[in-house]
Amino acid sequence: MNAPNILPLLRDLYSRHPEVRYVEAWELQSALFVLGYDGELENESEIAAAAEVARQDWPEWWRAA
Repeated sequence: MNAPNILPLLRDLYSRHPEVRYVEAWELQSALFVLGYDGELENESEIAAAAEVARQDWPEWWRAA
């Protein structure tokens, strides 16, 4: 899987579990696997890149929270 495919997973994860918005990529790697979003552990750098994009999608008031 690559970053564009991880992006929808992260958007869904952030909408369902907003508390994970600012966790590190290695924590997101585990969360995606444990919560059943993906069947394998993805590349940490791809997750980090996708997470940065997904965080920018949130409205400014949400990012400040």
